[in-house]
Amino acid sequence: MKAQHVFPELLPVFLILIFTVFSATPAAAQIAVTAETIYTMDGDPIFDGIVLMRDGRIEQVGMQNDISIPDGYDHYEARIITPGLIDARTVVGLAGYYNQDHDQDQLEFSHAIQPDLRAFDAYNAREELVGFLRDNGITTIHTGHAPGAVVSGQTMIVKTAGRNVADAIIDSTTALSITLGSVVRSNYSTPGTRSKGIAMLRQELIRAQEYTEKRRDEDAGKRPDRDLKLDALADMLAGNTFALITAQRSHDIMAALRLRDEFGFPLLLDGAAESFLLIDELLEADVPVIIHPTMVRTRGDTENAAFDTAGKLSEAGIPIVFQSGYESYVPKTRVVLFEAAVAVGNGLDPDDALRALTIEPARILNIDNRVGSLRPGKDADLVLFNGDPFEYTSRPTHVFINGTLVSEYDADKQ
Repeated sequence: MKAQHVFPELLPVFLILIFTVFSATPAAAQIAVTAETIYTMDGDPIFDGIVLMRDGRIEQVGMQNDISIPDGYDHYEARIITPGLIDARTVVGLAGYYNQDHDQDQLEFSHAIQPDLRAFDAYNAREELVGFLRDNGITTIHTGHAPGAVVSGQTMIVKTAGRNVADAIIDSTTALSITLGSVVRSNYSTPGTRSKGIAMLRQELIRAQEYTEKRRDEDAGKRPDRDLKLDALADMLAGNTFALITAQRSHDIMAALRLRDEFGFPLLLDGAAESFLLIDELLEADVPVIIHPTMVRTRGDTENAAFDTAGKLSEAGIPIVFQSGYESYVPKTRVVLFEAAVAVGNGLDPDDALRALTIEPARILNIDNRVGSLRPGKDADLVLFNGDPFEYTSRPTHVFINGTLVSEYDADKQ
């Protein structure tokens, strides 16, 4: 029975109330954060600094002597402030906490080449591991299909907050996940060798080139039907997405560089455990490296991974960024802040390490217009620390994403 049939005299009041509730805009968060040191990643550190956030964006950044806290702003304090941290390669949101079939969507085993698989279709924004990373200061992740197939699928970039993928999304299709090395043969009957895997990939890339040409035919009747696999590969060949190639051994890294030169796609080199053997080649190729997790297990293709590889590459001038990577065992993820701290303890300059967690991955992934540094107009993604971020005893006390407090550390409850 409809309400107006019961209380017709109250209908005008009822409609006014409904209109008021649904048309009202919630007051935007207005927040001021002060700290002993602010690492803006957009210039020198600011001492005794302040950041103002309004409407989800950075409003002002500077010294407390120069900027007053306006009336109505919530105020937080910290020892250290950094931009939100960026995990440049993970599978979190596709791989889940429980390590059971129902929460493991990062790798499809029915075929070794599946570029049509979209991370967007499988990402779980409410996955516990997403919250785990968020609590540790990671506000942006480049996530998607795992290494382990010749082409395992697509990757994307999301914030670690939001009720669903639409809330979290920054870029729905960032790269195709490609793997060169012995790990592929352990997952699929074909390819059985490195050369077979590369031959399979090369053949699909040639098909994508031919497909692109045919799709441009002026005669619509001669154009081939849409093919999702070839669409994804063609998009990569056109430079619209990256080839994210996982290659650990030096000869696999060289194969990745040759494929890049042959087909002209933009390359992100992933893992690169033996990259310290190819310093000159990587400098000449001008390819950024998403370095393997510093504490990766040294077995198989990663048996020559080392704690000091990040420092060696950075010192040589090769752009590096950090990743949590893909872990086949629980808890299914690492934390890039800790990986970077270990690299700092093994020769990486702390300033370079912080850049490799913030502005460098933002630039490499083409999202530095939104994240990676504390500059007015950018997304208000901040992490407040109670000490040096690379000290084991320090931790994030508050995490803000888009100007909203999404994580707060309560020492009394720990």
